[in-house]
Amino acid sequence: MLVPRVWSSVRPGLSKVLSRTLGGWPSGEGRRMDLSGIYPPVTTPFTATAEVDYGKLQENLHKLGTFPFRGFVVQGSNGEFPFLTSSERLEVVSRARQALPEDKLLLAGSGCESTQATVEMTLSMAQVGADAAMVVTPCCYRGRMSSAALVHHYTKVADLSPIPVVLYSVPANTGLDLPVDAVVTLSQHPNIVGIKDSGGDVTRIGLIVHKTRSQDFQVLAGSAGFLLASYAVGAVGGVCALANVLGAQVCQLERLCLTGQWEDAQKLQHRLIEPNTAVTRRFGIPGLKKTMDWFGYYGGPCRSPLQELSPAQEEALRLDFAGNGWL
Repeated sequence: MLVPRVWSSVRPGLSKVLSRTLGGWPSGEGRRMDLSGIYPPVTTPFTATAEVDYGKLQENLHKLGTFPFRGFVVQGSNGEFPFLTSSERLEVVSRARQALPEDKLLLAGSGCESTQATVEMTLSMAQVGADAAMVVTPCCYRGRMSSAALVHHYTKVADLSPIPVVLYSVPANTGLDLPVDAVVTLSQHPNIVGIKDSGGDVTRIGLIVHKTRSQDFQVLAGSAGFLLASYAVGAVGGVCALANVLGAQVCQLERLCLTGQWEDAQKLQHRLIEPNTAVTRRFGIPGLKKTMDWFGYYGGPCRSPLQELSPAQEEALRLDFAGNGWL
């Protein structure tokens, strides 16, 4: 049951939110929101004193808005959301919505450790302009996060969310893969429209596509490193950190896959693997932000405890891009 104070704070904005979403909720009837396409997971810019730099956020979004992305993800893992206060998280979503055209989807990471907190954050993010909520698996008590516990959690969030919900499995950060059987069960919920799967297991992605094929459920690859393979097994798009710096190239890879130009797609995919690994598993957010600085965006510092790259790491990062012809 939604507590009265949360409902009263959100109710005035629901009609606007519902009017922008395809399929919508609570009716659950008709066509679901179409997630097909590429989404950069936007970083959160900080000043030298570790304050959120909302101006730089909007500048980055204006520049990224020149590419044919389907939309943007804010407050995902690349947005350093665990290091932000609740009010900062909401302000980032609000500023992003103001900076983006209405036709660009805004997926907002609303996941928290408890179901109640996730519901409240999802409602608040809907009110400030999110088109869909991307909800990461709770993981603090990962040993107790059984399929039943996760199905219960996501069902409660989706029941109470005024916007569509996208599941988010990122085992590199959470130590927890959202089990396939739980995904299949949740795919039947009329307000759960898809999943971002960042694990990199293409057989798992293909299995999810196969087992949810009757549910109009959509799978987004969680990285550019396995984007081609994900399209080949039925994914509809990707949330790709690399798109923050090589947006045109990631969109080109999407087009090549969708038009069946597999040989050219393979060649491009090969050249994206090392740079993608550099800004994800190898050097993470500090590497991504450093690369953004090189490519004309504002990367800037991370918020502590994340640390800047060492000179040796920065040189290795540069070589991963230069060696593939991107610098």
